[in-house]
Amino acid sequence: MRVVYLLAHFDDEYCALPLIWEAARQGLEQHFVYLADYRDPAMGARRLAETRRFLQRQGIPREAVVPLGLGSGAYDQSLHRCVDLLFPRLVETVSAALTARLVAPAWEGGHMDHDACAFMAARLAARIGAPEVRQFTLYSGAGLPGPLLRAGAPLAENGPVTPLSLTPAQWLRWMAGVRAFPSQAYAWSGIWPAMFAGLLRRGFGWQALAPARLEARPHAGPLFYERMFRVPYAEVRTALDGAASCPLRRSVGSTAR
Repeated sequence: MRVVYLLAHFDDEYCALPLIWEAARQGLEQHFVYLADYRDPAMGARRLAETRRFLQRQGIPREAVVPLGLGSGAYDQSLHRCVDLLFPRLVETVSAALTARLVAPAWEGGHMDHDACAFMAARLAARIGAPEVRQFTLYSGAGLPGPLLRAGAPLAENGPVTPLSLTPAQWLRWMAGVRAFPSQAYAWSGIWPAMFAGLLRRGFGWQALAPARLEARPHAGPLFYERMFRVPYAEVRTALDGAASCPLRRSVGSTAR
């Protein structure tokens, strides 16, 4: 049996590292599917190489990393507009018979691409009959103004948190692992301190992703992507609700392999 991670960007896996270690301990095969394309192909190739090297250090073989979005035109910051393009590819890529668990970024209003992944994960689970969908937090701006964010802080709206214990050595290994992504040093320079300031107080945990949760706004007040990317929630909501390719039900006679 295997775990499939549905991720937007190369480096999103960094925030799910405790889940990767847990699945390895459980003897589960792990596959990573990335959905975003990049307007600069050289940057896309560089980021893919960084992710592959990072995952290889965790025992993940090169062939388990699937850059499904590269060359698709589903560019970074626009996945919510590309669900009808991406979702059929997901159904063809992810094996129904072998998938025990899906993992996706949390529905938290931090980045619209992350929320689009959560949406597609729930729809894919319904399509292929995956028994479990886990969400992991990256960052949100709940209750904060301007560019301020909370990283590694699960939203209460997403339900109970299942903790995963880490040893001191694992905490240090996780913290140091950010060096694997030099192309994103600027972004991580802001996110990484906030992420571990919170994680070292609260610990790490995951939350179940319930389809009904995706019908509600991630949290009250302005979302981080509304403030920073000027993308209104209403636009994201309309795009996701209009995605004809992934109704929330298992298709009769689905041919997902």
